[in-house]
Amino acid sequence: MATRKIRELGEEVLTKTCKPVDKLTLRTKVLINDMFDTMYEAYGVGLAAPQVGVLKRIVTIDVGEGPIVLINPEIIETSGEQTGEEGCLSVPGKYGIVTRPDYVRVRALDEDMQERELEGTGLLARAFCHEIDHLDGNMYVELTEDGLHDVGAGEEE
Repeated sequence: MATRKIRELGEEVLTKTCKPVDKLTLRTKVLINDMFDTMYEAYGVGLAAPQVGVLKRIVTIDVGEGPIVLINPEIIETSGEQTGEEGCLSVPGKYGIVTRPDYVRVRALDEDMQERELEGTGLLARAFCHEIDHLDGNMYVELTEDGLHDVGAGEEE
């Protein structure tokens, strides 16, 4: 497999709405594998297809509980609230304070194009929301409560 270039804040592809995936082609399978390779190499916990320049509704996530592929995901239920630091591979070296639901349930197709529902709390819930936002051309920087901060700023060596 291969890694792909991660698109950064300001690039037009990150502001576009993605198209649904209607069938799983070899090209789409390669994309998914490349997305995981790219995400892991960049030490991320999630990656959406537009972040590698592809306007398809595909998300890869791994918060330490194993890889998750979401094709055409939609959030169908949320509850609770969590406020915390959030970063993005498309905004390197920065983070912001963002409030998200603490519980999220999503419906999506898996890599076999089978419909499934997944639930997540904490970091997984945050990742679901963050990555699905990317598919609609939205980024966490629009939700920060006090702007962006430099990673590591103010820390002692």
